[in-house]
Amino acid sequence: MSQPDLFPAALPPAPDRKAGLSRLKAFTPAMGRAYASERNFDLGPQDRSNISCLSAHVRHRLVQEAELAQAALSAHGLQAAEKFIQEVCWRTYWKGWLELRSAVWADYKAEREQAFTAVSEDQALAQRYEAAIEGRTGLEGFDAWATELMQTGYLHNHARMWFASIWIFTLDLPWVLGADHFLRHLIDGDAASNTLSWRWVGGLQTVGKTYLARASNIEKYTKGRFAPDPASLAPEAPALPSVHPIPSPGAILPGERPDPSLPSALWLHDEDLHAESWGVEDVDIRCVIYPSSPASRGEAGLGAVARRFSKAALEDGAQRAAGRFGVKAVAADSVADQIEAARSSNVRQLITQRPCQGGVRDERLKAQERIEASGLRVVSLTRDWDQAFHPFATKGFFKFKTAIPDVFTRLGLN
Repeated sequence: MSQPDLFPAALPPAPDRKAGLSRLKAFTPAMGRAYASERNFDLGPQDRSNISCLSAHVRHRLVQEAELAQAALSAHGLQAAEKFIQEVCWRTYWKGWLELRSAVWADYKAEREQAFTAVSEDQALAQRYEAAIEGRTGLEGFDAWATELMQTGYLHNHARMWFASIWIFTLDLPWVLGADHFLRHLIDGDAASNTLSWRWVGGLQTVGKTYLARASNIEKYTKGRFAPDPASLAPEAPALPSVHPIPSPGAILPGERPDPSLPSALWLHDEDLHAESWGVEDVDIRCVIYPSSPASRGEAGLGAVARRFSKAALEDGAQRAAGRFGVKAVAADSVADQIEAARSSNVRQLITQRPCQGGVRDERLKAQERIEASGLRVVSLTRDWDQAFHPFATKGFFKFKTAIPDVFTRLGLN
């Protein structure tokens, strides 16, 4: 099967582990120098042969980061697969960076609320915002990406950078509104990588350093699909004013361990759907409890395509976990229903993976408080991958990436 055959125009890809592993296997031969030389080209939704399109599967952990890294290492070695491995690790870096600085997520939510209040009170701002998200700005490239996002739930990474830059510097729209739009509509929408990438474009993440979308760069890396008039784009990208200073890094929470003597349930969420690898084989698992609807990621709710992907991924993860442990999977959306599902199976302990900073964690912390108040114990595990990598996200990515070989050795990747 050729690479173009693997990536049909119909995105998003199937939201299950089987499809993710199939894509992983087929793309592995391209993870080396071919990826390094071709990855920056946005060939359009009809041709994704130069990129893996596995980000949504990794975001939901239908496929794990370590599985991608091991495939690349086995096929190409660390040096030849360096760029692919670094792309896998960028998402881990962003997650670790935000884990160490939770105040940045809180500040984003507060600023987002203020921006939506401004939209509700300013008709001109509301019209510009709606024109941008609906692809009615008249800007070549931008309007097409806005439509592609809504139809497929996906954009090439380079297109995301161009889009964010045009949103901030050409359209002069609040960055938090653009970040919110991406987070709610991308099938791989992740609070850390999305929020911090938008901050980086605007000059808030690496203070003073911004990203300017240039017409020549867009034409080159879309291979002429788009050739915007240079005069239609902002000629410069002055850094956005910093409202809050970047806080010093805090501490990483350690993972907890379940009590193997307690009858337990696996409590799934849409950021980790491979419970078969949670390392709880010695625990008496009685059932799998999962929400049939994914976390909202924002007050306006998930976009239709992202919702369908996450909803199907949750079902896939729940059924696989139930099959692995020989128990039933119970869909329960409200906290009261989750408590009742646990009690009906005589469960005394709920085991979950601790979500990283973002909407899923926000919802889970509220639910956990009520669940523990009912007398049930909640245990939050942490992946070895996260526990090993996140402490290195104290500064920039350069320091982080120098740790990759040693961390891989610790994780048994070779």
